Amino acid sequence: MTATSTTAASGTAAPGVGARVLAHPAREEIRIEAVLHALSDPMRLRVVRELAAAEDELTCSRIELPVSKSTSTHHFRVLRESGIISQTYRGTAKMNGLRRDDLEALFPGLLDSVLAAATRQADRLGEG
Repeated sequence: MTATSTTAASGTAAPGVGARVLAHPAREEIRIEAVLHALSDPMRLRVVRELAAAEDELTCSRIELPVSKSTSTHHFRVLRESGIISQTYRGTAKMNGLRRDDLEALFPGLLDSVLAAATRQADRLGEG
């Protein structure tokens, strides 16, 4: 995986000079196996659902998970390293956004299908 600044392809602006930059896979490095693995975890799927429903990027702290901070950090890292989300620092806040354009270009309809299935499941189980 290469350390790249986020670009217009991921929908976010490149960070300024001296900014902390997190490693993200380039679009062509995103693999279906990693995406499916990341989406298979209920906590990570919950993060993706919240980001999909949001109007804009969200900080990690805006997405409440019933796990420890270190476990939450792990889930965000798996999502970032799989190519599902982008993370950028704005001051001390780590902003999270879906890489919807990249995922749609590589795997058309996958994200929308997973989100729709997750919503149907949550409704069926009374978790929605």
